[in-house]
Amino acid sequence: MRTSSPERPGIPRRPARLGALLAATAVVALLSGCMAGSGDAVEAAEAGTVRLADASPLADPHDWEGPSTALLPGGGSALSVEAGEPELPATVTSHDLQGEREVEVDAAERILGIDISGSVAQTIFALGLGERVVGRDISTTIPEAAELPVVTGDGHTVEAESVIALQPDVVVTDGSIGPDDVVLQLRDVGISVVYVDPGTGLDAPAELARQVGAALGVPDAGEELARSLDEAIEAKAAEIAAVAPADPGDRLRIVFLYIRGGSGIYYLFGAESGADSLIEALGGIDIAGEQGWTGMRPMTDEALVAADPDLILVMTHGLESTGGVEGLLEAQPSVALTTAGEKRRIVDMEDGQILAFGPRTPEVLDALAVAIYAPDAR
Repeated sequence: MRTSSPERPGIPRRPARLGALLAATAVVALLSGCMAGSGDAVEAAEAGTVRLADASPLADPHDWEGPSTALLPGGGSALSVEAGEPELPATVTSHDLQGEREVEVDAAERILGIDISGSVAQTIFALGLGERVVGRDISTTIPEAAELPVVTGDGHTVEAESVIALQPDVVVTDGSIGPDDVVLQLRDVGISVVYVDPGTGLDAPAELARQVGAALGVPDAGEELARSLDEAIEAKAAEIAAVAPADPGDRLRIVFLYIRGGSGIYYLFGAESGADSLIEALGGIDIAGEQGWTGMRPMTDEALVAADPDLILVMTHGLESTGGVEGLLEAQPSVALTTAGEKRRIVDMEDGQILAFGPRTPEVLDALAVAIYAPDAR
């Protein structure tokens, strides 16, 4: 494994998905802690889910009162390709948090993919390289990886000893878990470490497929998976558009609220967080974009009441941290003053799924659409 580090002064890195965005705003540790250990509960809750194609949408989504939960169907990504034998060595750009560098991957017999949402490992499995994966992070809860040893501890902390013991040839990550210096130390023992940076939003799953495929010596498979993901996401957005109100004036006004009730933390997600493109694909009006909010910003009573969302998207464990919907309304009276609060129109989804932007993004969109437009289907 050889690396070089050409510097690019003055060129800022894009937010490397949700984890890096939160790190930049000094709250990533809180997000990591809330997501840990949730995988088993997720798999148990996924049974019996309803697809949008089989649901009867509401005549008017504004009429519904009460909360709903978006649940993914069990199993891994419905999209997959057969990569074949990796062509190595491969030299790729690693998007290290300190700057880009060239990394040569010499072998990929033993692979480890780690990130805050499990999307990197899911992408490796979707590329047909699952049999080469030797471990997993705590967020990788797909059945195919269930028996693999876990290399992350509380709060998604990477345990270097656990990684080294598995003797991986290559580790692929996105910088959303760490500590970063611990991950980089893996290079000192001869492990190729490649950082991917697919960005946020609905373009991210395809870009992740391309970057992971290139890092593992299967760029053609990466492109094939990327095309499949783009097509599936576009098709799902079109399917959702068919059940969402056609008149822009009738669309639901939606905002994403990040909650940590025990810590008194409430953030509104804006542009470049991924929540904006998610809301637009769901046929809603992105309040954050309308207001010109960027990244994450602390929620203020005035801003939320003035925005007056019809529906609020939240992470499941964040909502639980306030004691559920009623606890949220009690803790934040301003939420109760909005149309969403008055109607209890809160839609939650598992923390590691809703903004993951990995190979299951089409299914995430489908599950959220059911919770929004056909909440009585469950």
